[in-house]
Amino acid sequence: MFDNLTDRLSQTLKHITGQAKLTEDNVKEALRDVRMALLEADVALPVVKEFIGKVKERAIGQEVARSLSPGQVFIKIVKQELVSIMGEANEALNLSVQPPAVIMMAGLQGAGKTTSAGKLAKFLKERHKKEVMVVSVDVYRPAAIKQLETLAKEVGVHFFPSQADQKPLDIAKAAIAHARIQHHDVVILDTAGRLHVDEAMMQEVKFLHEEVQPVETLFVVDAMTGQDAANTAKAFNDVLPLTGVVLTKTDGDARGGAALSVRYLTGKPIKFLGVGEKSDALSPFHPDRVASRILGMGDVLSLIEEAEQKMDKSKAEKLASKIKKGKGFDLEDFRDQLQQMNNMGGMAGLMSKLPGMGQLTQNADMGAAEKNMRQMQAIISSMTPKERRNPDLINGSRKRRIAMGSGVQVQDVNRLLKQHKQMQKMMKQVAGKGGMAKMMRNMKGMLPPGMGGGGGGMPRF
Repeated sequence: MFDNLTDRLSQTLKHITGQAKLTEDNVKEALRDVRMALLEADVALPVVKEFIGKVKERAIGQEVARSLSPGQVFIKIVKQELVSIMGEANEALNLSVQPPAVIMMAGLQGAGKTTSAGKLAKFLKERHKKEVMVVSVDVYRPAAIKQLETLAKEVGVHFFPSQADQKPLDIAKAAIAHARIQHHDVVILDTAGRLHVDEAMMQEVKFLHEEVQPVETLFVVDAMTGQDAANTAKAFNDVLPLTGVVLTKTDGDARGGAALSVRYLTGKPIKFLGVGEKSDALSPFHPDRVASRILGMGDVLSLIEEAEQKMDKSKAEKLASKIKKGKGFDLEDFRDQLQQMNNMGGMAGLMSKLPGMGQLTQNADMGAAEKNMRQMQAIISSMTPKERRNPDLINGSRKRRIAMGSGVQVQDVNRLLKQHKQMQKMMKQVAGKGGMAKMMRNMKGMLPPGMGGGGGGMPRF
């Protein structure tokens, strides 16, 4: 998300660096490019005008601090105004009510309401330790009921059955009553959608809302529709008292116009981003972190949170203990590390959150890097357990067998073994004197082909 905008802004902000003062002329020139970048990102025009006006007002005439370049001052102002437009801070769900807390999901058909209901149920169960029940009142699309039932089983939450011949309000009331008896903490109500905003749909969802009185009413909208997403959200907000927005399919949106427009046009916060198809691909929306990513500054906090959620802590502790005892880092360990990286969104997902790495991911062939990681896992999987534990056993004939089993060339097996030896040395350095700092100084050639390392060491930034 924001790839195109990040690229354009990075180029623009380079031009203003090196000036002794932020003058009206150089600020206007930079803002002209920023304005075009925002419009190309499909940000709504009123939002662009407001943003440019505020940045211009703050930037013109500011003397540059001794420790900062004009570009850094300008970037700081741009970041602060981006955060301001998107909502200052993450606004969490309001669940501090007498159980069950009812969350209503509303939106157009195809926006991802049902999938988002399942993701949100998993999020609340795992992150907030809530007993969650989901129910569908979409009586017009029986497949939606079945889909929600399947998702509920997948993520391990309760499902309240409903039928196409029932009335939506009857289903909702019965579900809430059942949740109260069973002491469930949260009920997520998946409502019907339509292909477009129509009066009948609006009246139905409005009536349901008035009767059920949910504590949270989330509007689910496809980020790839750009500023149309913000306009649709505004249409819903005029009828329903929305409490927040869930932007879906953000992993396929390179522009980011919806994220920058929704809050300004509706006055409602974006609470979550859907970042993929998996059931755990739902992230709380943090305006400050998103602003950092837009400006190519990375998002280390989200990376840490993601690592805490997705990394296998027991395996990590076992590996650390093993290395400290001097038992080495074998190919089983290497494969585990590759799998952990996959769980974190692969090479592209990791690099996009690291400061200063955004430009590298744009210049590198990320597809080749991801393919190389999958190839390495296949090679290791084609080895016997004995070979994985003791790579020194792998002679010429074994290499040919491994290459044939994993569909690669012998030189690919050789490259993997070389990378493993480099990783072994790094792990010893972490365990030994000097630790992480020494490892980073001596880290060479570990990036897969396509990431700029090519076997000739780490790229320069």
